[in-house]
Amino acid sequence: MFRPKLPTMPQPTGLVTPPTVVEPTTVTPGTPTTPPAPIAPAPVPASIRPTVQLTPGAALALVGGGTAVVLVVGAVLVSMLLAVAITGASVAVCALVIRSIIQADAKRR
Repeated sequence: MFRPKLPTMPQPTGLVTPPTVVEPTTVTPGTPTTPPAPIAPAPVPASIRPTVQLTPGAALALVGGGTAVVLVVGAVLVSMLLAVAITGASVAVCALVIRSIIQADAKRR
């Protein structure tokens, strides 16, 4: 009951071919060929992508969106810094209170 039962490996079914031996072949060096020298540089084809043209309204929207992103990220980072500072201050106050309670208890004995 407490012994694990290991599964048995299934036997292959169908035709089983023996493994084949691959023999290495020799490499014979050939005569090196030199590439022909280019006569003239080929003309660069014109880009088929449309160029982006920013209107003053689109530029203003991009600047406004970037400013909003910077302000939101800044607010999140400042709030996280304040949370860490408040947590540290509260832990320090708790440590002072516990220390004063322990000292007051020691003086009474």
